[in-house]
Amino acid sequence: MMAPMKVTYYPGCSLEGTARDYAASLNAVCRALGVELIELQDWNCCGATAAHAIDHQAALALAGRNLALAEKGGRDLVVPCPLCFNRLKTAAWALTGDKPKSSGYPLQWARKIYDLADFLARERFLKLMASMVRRPLNGLRAVCYYGCMASRPPKVTGASNCENPTSLDRILSQVGVEVKPWSYKTDCCGASHLIARRDIVFKLAGRLYDKAMEAGANCMVVSCQMCQANLDLYQDKILQELGLSYYLPIFYFTELIGLALGLSEARQWVGSHFVTPARLLAEVGLAP
Repeated sequence: MMAPMKVTYYPGCSLEGTARDYAASLNAVCRALGVELIELQDWNCCGATAAHAIDHQAALALAGRNLALAEKGGRDLVVPCPLCFNRLKTAAWALTGDKPKSSGYPLQWARKIYDLADFLARERFLKLMASMVRRPLNGLRAVCYYGCMASRPPKVTGASNCENPTSLDRILSQVGVEVKPWSYKTDCCGASHLIARRDIVFKLAGRLYDKAMEAGANCMVVSCQMCQANLDLYQDKILQELGLSYYLPIFYFTELIGLALGLSEARQWVGSHFVTPARLLAEVGLAP
């Protein structure tokens, strides 16, 4: 058996709180795929979502400190939260470019910073997933929703196609999901505007539901815990306010990998959602 691939893991704040189900699923899936996630010791908040809009220097310092700590480990950095990924990539770009700014933490940074979906969409993992599938997820018709933070701006994220990312599409195709094309992969869900402008978030989320159903999907798959929270936690309220009637479970992509690989914990992860997928899984023959 091959030795595990070791990477530094930056969880970010919400994966230790409101998105613990995402953290549990990604840790289990990475173990199954032979990836050892070594959590960054003494990490701090990266500054998402608002620090960069309030104090640019503080935002650089928050992310810069994390990068300085990660640099000591000498390994690539994997980040499951697209907001955290964006802040860390922005800091690396700003602190090591042609005219580097200062964060107060010396930084060379010659390693890679991976968004988790892009990391697991590499060919070695796609082949491994396909070989390990115990229960193909036939019957699930998904639209992949990336949100707006993992790929933009491309000069910072390095995304080759920032308006049409494909990492989730490729992963889900390996585990038997029918991926539906749609044009709203990177539209914004409103993120933390839910606190101050619920009307904006409800309008944006309502459009995403509408377009997902129009595309023929019976579920939506995300890699962002903020997107998952907005689309799952408030789905009933949004649909009621907009006069719509949809049933659209919102999965983390790591949950579906776990289901396909037959990981015993997977049922627990998806069972924690507000829009329970139990009915959908039963309808397509994937109930326990």
